Amino acid sequence: MESLRTLVVVRALTMGGMQRVAVNLADAFAASGHDSHLVCFRQEGQALEPNREDVHVHFLPLMKRARMTGVGYLLELAARLVLNPLLGRALFLGTGIMGGVVFRRWLKRFEREHGRVDCIVFRGTGTFELTWTFRDSRARYVLENIFHLHHSSRRRQLFARLLYHRRHLVAVSEGVAQSARDAMALWHFEPSGLEVIPNPCPMDVIRRQMQEVPPDLPQQPYIVNVARLVPAKDQAFLLDAYARSGLTLPLVLVGDGQERDALQAQALELGIASRVIFAGNQPNPYPWMRHARLFVLSSRFEGMGIVLFEALTCGTPVLSVDCPGGVRQVLKGELESCIVPRDEAALAEAMQCASTGEKPPIRDEWLEDFRPERVAAAFLAS
Repeated sequence: MESLRTLVVVRALTMGGMQRVAVNLADAFAASGHDSHLVCFRQEGQALEPNREDVHVHFLPLMKRARMTGVGYLLELAARLVLNPLLGRALFLGTGIMGGVVFRRWLKRFEREHGRVDCIVFRGTGTFELTWTFRDSRARYVLENIFHLHHSSRRRQLFARLLYHRRHLVAVSEGVAQSARDAMALWHFEPSGLEVIPNPCPMDVIRRQMQEVPPDLPQQPYIVNVARLVPAKDQAFLLDAYARSGLTLPLVLVGDGQERDALQAQALELGIASRVIFAGNQPNPYPWMRHARLFVLSSRFEGMGIVLFEALTCGTPVLSVDCPGGVRQVLKGELESCIVPRDEAALAEAMQCASTGEKPPIRDEWLEDFRPERVAAAFLAS
């Protein structure tokens, strides 16, 4: 197999599912024998790094260099003072102009030193926004989540055309791809390509890391949810269902975010505070998944739901509420019974049933579609 040069581009390597997937993809390219590079635009709060030593990590202070051009500073100021108040969430209209120029200049220097890049993968809408004037036929833009199609407007049409029009888009699930098709009709943009490539599941890495034993890991069986504490993950719904279930197994919430105080207050109000453990962000969530009796996902939507195949890799059964996006791409066939309606009583009953008895066996063939080498090959063939 010919060795190619790949470049994964991400805004930051902070704690989060999308950032973890960016690292996993760079690892997958390297494991497949390619010259794998990863570039991020922010170093603040960096919590993740590749698992393989042969992944080359680069830092490009994109915003700083864009401002240093002078033109970039003026464009950002104009967007901040005029466009953002006028249109809302429009800062990228100014910052991304010189951001794209700076990235292209950096790429040219990079290629003089390392050689021509064969495949460039941009991960995350925030990354697209910072470089929206950059265009290249080698670039693939990964749609990590569904489009929220509440209504059409000239503002949304403008943003969509700048970010997605005539670009090669990759959706992480068929649910995300369908929402992109709906957005194309509503917001009048046409990508140069749209295909589905799932996120990689590095089973060997997960199973190695799950062997660690954090000192604050509960000693008794428990139910776990691993996600940011934000409205989209809807741990409030999970707390209501857990309280209704009457289960005595503790519920452990691994993650942090803006909803933490409200969720702690809700647990007190429901009378379950003594059974709900707020574990905060964990740099290695896999031991928490491995030792759990059951993993539960309560999100309002999920681009794919990588935590589902991570929990399965750790040997832990899963439950997920039915939601738009990609959970059905993970939980299909025999696993379809792990999906429950988005109903408090239904989830409470499902948690009761799924948390009794011994853990059922988990089969690796359920995760075959997400093997890193298959995902890496799909990107290079796209």
